[in-house]
Amino acid sequence: MEFIRGFANLLNNKKDCALTIGNFDGVHLGHQAVLKQLKTVAVESNLVSTVLIFEPQPIEFFSSDKAPSRLTRLREKLHEFQREGIDRVVCLKFDEDMANKSAVEFVDEILVSALVVKRLIVGDDFRFAKNREGDLRYLLEAAKLHDFVVSKTESYNLGDERISSTLIRKALAEGKMTKATDMLGRPYRISGRVVHGDKRGSRIGFATANIELHRYFSPVEGIFSGRVYGLEKEPLDAVVYVGSRPVYKGDKVVLEVHILDYDQELYGHSLRVEFLEKLRGEGHFDSEEELIAQIKLDIESARISLKNYN
Repeated sequence: MEFIRGFANLLNNKKDCALTIGNFDGVHLGHQAVLKQLKTVAVESNLVSTVLIFEPQPIEFFSSDKAPSRLTRLREKLHEFQREGIDRVVCLKFDEDMANKSAVEFVDEILVSALVVKRLIVGDDFRFAKNREGDLRYLLEAAKLHDFVVSKTESYNLGDERISSTLIRKALAEGKMTKATDMLGRPYRISGRVVHGDKRGSRIGFATANIELHRYFSPVEGIFSGRVYGLEKEPLDAVVYVGSRPVYKGDKVVLEVHILDYDQELYGHSLRVEFLEKLRGEGHFDSEEELIAQIKLDIESARISLKNYN
């Protein structure tokens, strides 16, 4: 899969394409249906299947303090796009210039001139350009002028609910991991590199891998049974913790993983942590002794939980 970042690099890599545009946060089942539709159209028309995303996401640019927690970082999205067989991902910077482009400028400069779009797939609620003036109706008219075809995506429902990143975020926040898994089409995962921590886990007898979150907020919080990918051929069972460190007066949100029955070196490895079942909320403990006692209970709870997934 080809990854192009920045408008200048895009101009140097013009290819007739079938295109879809969006945040694709989570790359859930609804997104996957769009990507499959994109692949089919691209193959039928002999075009390059292309996904256009923006960094930061528009809502993060306009309201960084109100933007919801991301389900997936850019690297995680790219992993999922590649799994779906997408040919090319284009990532453009969402800045003041991008935010102020008119619908005409967006179509002329980005879709037609830079991306050379021949087939475009968007939802019926798709909005773009300054003041969200561009919509599906505008694109259908622009397509006649610029000789490309616009296709509409359909909502993807699970039961009577339309799958969305917002709904998945809500399920994760409520600890409804099975519901989130059903909407994502896979268990929820966070990826990152293991970094040096303060070694408190090792000192109290429960070594943990500390993983950089690279995000301001986490959509999950608490203690979970889970699995870790990236160390052995098969995933490893684990207890996963996301939260602050109240016993040690920590206020930064951290992700720590205690891999069951494993004592190999972890620093520097890039891991994917899979969340299977929420065991409890974050909790607050008055002493280290209370914390140690609870960790022992969490490990036993995780072992019982993981039997349902092995």
